[in-house]
Amino acid sequence: MQPSPDARQQLLALGWPDDAPACAALNELPAGRIARVSAQHRSGYIVATAIGREFPAQALAAWTRRDCAPENRPAIGDWVLLESARDQIVALLPRRSLLQRAAAGESYRRQPIAANVDIVFVVSGLDLDFNPRRLERYLVLVQASGAQPVLVLTKLDLHADVDADAQLAGIAAQGVPIVRVNAKDPASVSALHPWLGAGRSVVLVGSSGAGKSTLTNTLLGTQKMKTAAVRAHDARGRHTTTHRALIPLPQGGVLIDSPGMRELKPTGEEAIDAGAFDDIVALTAQCRFRDCAHGAEPGCAVRAALDAGTLDPARFANYRKLGAEVAAAAQGFAAQQARRAEGRAKAATARPRARDKYRRGA
Repeated sequence: MQPSPDARQQLLALGWPDDAPACAALNELPAGRIARVSAQHRSGYIVATAIGREFPAQALAAWTRRDCAPENRPAIGDWVLLESARDQIVALLPRRSLLQRAAAGESYRRQPIAANVDIVFVVSGLDLDFNPRRLERYLVLVQASGAQPVLVLTKLDLHADVDADAQLAGIAAQGVPIVRVNAKDPASVSALHPWLGAGRSVVLVGSSGAGKSTLTNTLLGTQKMKTAAVRAHDARGRHTTTHRALIPLPQGGVLIDSPGMRELKPTGEEAIDAGAFDDIVALTAQCRFRDCAHGAEPGCAVRAALDAGTLDPARFANYRKLGAEVAAAAQGFAAQQARRAEGRAKAATARPRARDKYRRGA
């Protein structure tokens, strides 16, 4: 059942797109209220049905179980269906994009960051926070999500002399927009407005101290988000944003500001050749041998580009490193899923035996 015209207008202000998979799924679901997850806490969810209309909602019991994978639970930005009479979530609507990373540790669990976003602003300061290899890592995760990446380089007022263009030439060649801003200056930040129009959902990602909260405050025109100074010796910041939140913007879109991320592990679902390194992929296709290891083989186009100085050795090394990490994550996740399936099968077999034993004893 599709939303009424009035409800649709309110949902559009929250980023509802009429051509989203969530819209088509409503035809197969019972009547209910559509809401968007605006905040996620350990004890539950905060959802919004209109700008300024937020309230707690109770999750399905299945989502609270330990064996429920995080990517199968609602994340901030998700669209959900509520029971008409109660604030109970009864369905998670299909996503059009999902930005996620692997959780810290060796558990091979995926950690959703934001769902149903159109644009990901990858924020980096032009101070000691600036790291082209980490930005390439972000791009691999973003391009696997289905959203469009935009690199936002902050602290232009303090570090205008940083030669970012040369260091990001490989990324720029892939068509990724790169915008330098002074996050405290509304005129400078207005360069981001084309990505913030009505119906757009944008998430900010980047390390602590990159200027995400300052950028959010400038876009809002008010000091809504707490900010703090970075450490002088390494430009690292403290976690002033402690949870993700969905924020309506005066430009018409909605913004998700997320805590800083120190660890960016791939989930295994990424495709290393799906956009972030198109230049290197094109070179590998020109090698004489299909299984070229890009070492001493004759006719290696990659080695020729490295020797000619047209391919950055550090960029190529990062390409290989990320490719190995993605492959390892995919294998680890598949192995863990197989172990869990085996455990569930054994538990299912053991239950009837336990019941039979109990009956015989009775």
